[in-house]
Amino acid sequence: MHSFKGQYEHSIDAKGRIAFPAKMRKVLSPDAQERFVVVRGLETCLYLYPENEWRDVEDALSKANNFTRAGRIAKRNFLRYAEDAALDKQHRIALPTEHTKYAQINGKAIFIGMGQYIEIWSPDVLEKVDADLDSDAFEAIFEQVMGGGSVSDGE
Repeated sequence: MHSFKGQYEHSIDAKGRIAFPAKMRKVLSPDAQERFVVVRGLETCLYLYPENEWRDVEDALSKANNFTRAGRIAKRNFLRYAEDAALDKQHRIALPTEHTKYAQINGKAIFIGMGQYIEIWSPDVLEKVDADLDSDAFEAIFEQVMGGGSVSDGE
């Protein structure tokens, strides 16, 4: 199983392209064929799914009930911002302009490995998110998640 981990900061060029981290490229499954789907994250960041992992996301979303308001809203607001992307010959990826505006990414971006996918953050936004999470709150969340409990937003 391929798993993305680590944190890498790269600059974005004038055309909105950013180098894809070499260490992440090494664990990219050949099944992805260096193709991705980029979507708005649930926080102020972007999610970058390798094409082969995206199939699992679409499969999960296909199980959402279209006859419920929650099912329609979840699918609509996740899939409407899904864009295909691919690495170029220099191993760069072009991030859609509306996506970088949403994530407040200007000039530099941070890639964070999240196992099967990657988060892309503005360094400024990530710094604020990190500052808002004190060590006690992180410890409690980590214990709940890894201890088999569930955690809801805001705990």
